[in-house]
Amino acid sequence: MKKLYTANNLIEAQLIINLLGQAYIPAKLFNVHAQGAVGELPFTHAYPEIWIVHDDDLEKAQAIIYIYENSPIEEGYVYCPACNEQNPRNFQLCWQCGEGLEIVHLKLEGKLD
Repeated sequence: MKKLYTANNLIEAQLIINLLGQAYIPAKLFNVHAQGAVGELPFTHAYPEIWIVHDDDLEKAQAIIYIYENSPIEEGYVYCPACNEQNPRNFQLCWQCGEGLEIVHLKLEGKLD
Protein backbone atom coordinates (compact mmCIF):
# COMPACT_ATOMS: atom_id res chain seq x y z
CA MET A 1 0.00 0.00 0.00
CA LYS A 2 1.10 3.52 -0.77
CA LYS A 3 -0.22 6.86 0.40
CA LEU A 4 -1.73 8.68 -2.56
CA TYR A 5 -3.42 11.81 -1.25
CA THR A 6 -4.23 13.86 1.83
CA ALA A 7 -7.69 15.38 1.49
CA ASN A 8 -8.88 18.64 3.02
CA ASN A 9 -12.03 17.01 4.39
CA LEU A 10 -14.06 13.80 4.30
CA ILE A 11 -16.24 14.99 1.41
CA GLU A 12 -13.22 15.52 -0.81
CA ALA A 13 -11.74 12.20 0.34
CA GLN A 14 -14.92 10.31 -0.54
CA LEU A 15 -15.06 12.00 -3.95
CA ILE A 16 -11.53 10.82 -4.69
CA ILE A 17 -12.28 7.31 -3.41
CA ASN A 18 -15.25 7.25 -5.84
CA LEU A 19 -13.11 8.50 -8.75
CA LEU A 20 -10.56 5.77 -8.05
CA GLY A 21 -13.34 3.20 -7.80
CA GLN A 22 -14.65 4.26 -11.23
CA ALA A 23 -11.14 3.47 -12.56
CA TYR A 24 -11.11 0.09 -10.74
CA ILE A 25 -8.33 1.20 -8.40
CA PRO A 26 -8.89 -0.20 -4.90
CA ALA A 27 -8.12 2.33 -2.19
CA LYS A 28 -8.51 2.74 1.56
CA LEU A 29 -9.53 5.83 3.48
CA PHE A 30 -7.76 6.49 6.78
CA ASN A 31 -8.26 9.10 9.53
CA VAL A 32 -12.02 9.04 9.06
CA HIS A 33 -12.62 9.74 12.76
CA ALA A 34 -9.43 11.68 13.48
CA GLN A 35 -11.10 15.11 13.26
CA GLY A 36 -12.32 14.61 16.83
CA ALA A 37 -8.72 14.38 18.02
CA VAL A 38 -7.71 17.81 16.71
CA GLY A 39 -6.16 19.63 19.62
CA GLU A 40 -4.55 16.51 20.98
CA LEU A 41 -3.07 15.76 17.57
CA PRO A 42 -1.68 18.36 15.18
CA PHE A 43 -4.45 19.19 12.68
CA THR A 44 -2.25 18.06 9.78
CA HIS A 45 -2.23 14.53 11.24
CA ALA A 46 -6.02 14.45 11.33
CA TYR A 47 -6.65 15.04 7.61
CA PRO A 48 -8.25 12.12 5.74
CA GLU A 49 -5.66 10.09 3.84
CA ILE A 50 -6.20 7.95 0.76
CA TRP A 51 -3.94 4.97 0.27
CA ILE A 52 -3.98 2.73 -2.80
CA VAL A 53 -4.00 -1.00 -2.17
CA HIS A 54 -1.80 -2.07 -5.10
CA ASP A 55 1.48 -0.22 -5.61
CA ASP A 56 1.36 -0.78 -9.37
CA ASP A 57 -1.79 1.41 -9.56
CA LEU A 58 0.15 4.45 -8.31
CA GLU A 59 0.83 6.07 -11.68
CA LYS A 60 -2.77 5.71 -12.88
CA ALA A 61 -4.08 6.97 -9.52
CA GLN A 62 -1.74 9.99 -9.64
CA ALA A 63 -3.10 10.84 -13.10
CA ILE A 64 -6.64 10.79 -11.70
CA ILE A 65 -5.57 13.09 -8.86
CA TYR A 66 -3.88 15.43 -11.36
CA ILE A 67 -7.07 15.68 -13.44
CA TYR A 68 -9.14 16.21 -10.28
CA GLU A 69 -6.90 19.02 -9.01
CA ASN A 70 -6.60 20.75 -12.38
CA SER A 71 -10.21 20.58 -13.55
CA PRO A 72 -11.62 24.06 -14.10
CA ILE A 73 -14.50 25.12 -11.89
CA GLU A 74 -17.59 25.54 -14.03
CA GLU A 75 -20.84 27.17 -13.09
CA GLY A 76 -24.22 25.74 -13.94
CA TYR A 77 -25.79 22.33 -13.64
CA VAL A 78 -25.93 18.98 -15.42
CA TYR A 79 -28.34 16.10 -14.99
CA CYS A 80 -27.23 12.55 -14.24
CA PRO A 81 -27.97 10.13 -17.10
CA ALA A 82 -28.74 7.35 -14.60
CA CYS A 83 -31.00 8.98 -11.99
CA ASN A 84 -31.69 12.41 -13.57
CA GLU A 85 -30.49 14.21 -10.42
CA GLN A 86 -29.24 17.80 -10.80
CA ASN A 87 -25.50 18.15 -10.12
CA PRO A 88 -23.15 21.15 -10.23
CA ARG A 89 -21.51 21.22 -13.65
CA ASN A 90 -18.02 20.68 -12.28
CA PHE A 91 -18.98 17.38 -10.60
CA GLN A 92 -17.47 14.28 -12.16
CA LEU A 93 -19.76 11.88 -10.28
CA CYS A 94 -23.43 12.20 -9.44
CA TRP A 95 -23.84 13.09 -5.78
CA GLN A 96 -27.05 11.02 -5.60
CA CYS A 97 -26.10 7.69 -7.22
CA GLY A 98 -22.34 7.91 -7.88
CA GLU A 99 -22.71 7.48 -11.65
CA GLY A 100 -19.99 9.06 -13.80
CA LEU A 101 -20.99 12.27 -15.57
CA GLU A 102 -18.38 12.00 -18.36
CA ILE A 103 -20.98 11.41 -21.08
CA VAL A 104 -22.89 14.54 -20.08
CA HIS A 105 -19.68 16.60 -20.17
CA LEU A 106 -18.72 15.23 -23.60
CA LYS A 107 -22.14 16.20 -24.94
CA LEU A 108 -21.82 19.72 -23.50
CA GLU A 109 -18.41 20.08 -25.16
CA GLY A 110 -19.83 18.92 -28.51
CA LYS A 111 -17.62 15.84 -28.62
CA LEU A 112 -20.53 13.42 -28.50
CA ASP A 113 -23.92 13.64 -30.20
